[in-house]
Amino acid sequence: MGFEIDFLPVGDGEKSGDAIALRYGNLTGPRDEFFVAVVDGGFKDSGDKLVEHIRQYYGTSKVDTAISSHPDNDHLSGLEVVLENMEVGALWMHQPWKHTDDIACMFKDGRVTDNSVKESLRESLETACSIEKLATKKGIRIYEPFTGLTDIGGGLVVVGPTQEYYESLIPGFRGTPEPKEALGIVEKFFVKAEEVIRKVLESLDVETLKDDGETSAENNTCAIILLRHDSKYALFTADAGTPALTMACDILEQSGYDPKRFAFIQVPHHGSQRNVGPAILNRLVGEKLGEAKKTKTAFVSVSKGGDPKHPNKKVTNAFTRRGAPVHATKGMTKRHHHNAPSREGWVASEPLPLYTEVEE
Repeated sequence: MGFEIDFLPVGDGEKSGDAIALRYGNLTGPRDEFFVAVVDGGFKDSGDKLVEHIRQYYGTSKVDTAISSHPDNDHLSGLEVVLENMEVGALWMHQPWKHTDDIACMFKDGRVTDNSVKESLRESLETACSIEKLATKKGIRIYEPFTGLTDIGGGLVVVGPTQEYYESLIPGFRGTPEPKEALGIVEKFFVKAEEVIRKVLESLDVETLKDDGETSAENNTCAIILLRHDSKYALFTADAGTPALTMACDILEQSGYDPKRFAFIQVPHHGSQRNVGPAILNRLVGEKLGEAKKTKTAFVSVSKGGDPKHPNKKVTNAFTRRGAPVHATKGMTKRHHHNAPSREGWVASEPLPLYTEVEE
């Protein structure tokens, strides 16, 4: 019995995304002895790559569970390709228009007509609506990924958000750009001529990442997924921020799980410093070790041109000093596995280093 997790590359510029394929069970047995899932689908071309990858390396055209963590096109668009080209057993996807008349009223004939909505959110909601219609047309059951939902194989379980927390976030969907993001635009305007990049020193002992990061309401609605199989645990965090991750930690600990013992964790939001800080990482990954030691593996989905924003070096350093060296996609598929068949030509991935200089 085993599992394998594949993070496929998404994006070729500064825009990153997630496209993850996984399977667990008897990976050398017949198809009915293992379960296949897709967690987010990246952009449209990422969906094509997911379909090809699953057919080639998992030997099947059936996906038991397709999961949309949240309605953002860099995670969502490729799922439409998966649903169109593969046999899908179930779709896990939030349907915000079912939880508030405010969002339901935005739509007319499948299009968002409210001009107050940000363009990126408008496009994502329309894609989500299109995927819902496609799933319904193909007879695919849709389940909203709230805490406690479990897949047919029993290996995947949602540990956040609760429906109550999700619904409390929906009013923030109309929000303008995050204050820190907007401030960053202003700062860039004033320092562009000098191209000032302030750097500070870090080490295994010195950490400059702070607990004051804030992300959007949409990101905090992300489905946080636990894979539990063969006494091994992996956590998929999508773009979740500190409040959502804190609630997930509470649920995990109340259920008897120790997040610090997980073998694998996804770095949230492509390594953004707005999503995590030392306090939540101490709970989610573990305390700083004070030595170069590996206790678990971390993956982060970033495009080739994502630096220096994605991944932020403060964030990858923070994971590394807690025993979770970070492997970044950066145009390549990254694989984490346990008791899985070997793949000819595949070599072990090298993690990102501990950076001694980071952007302030």
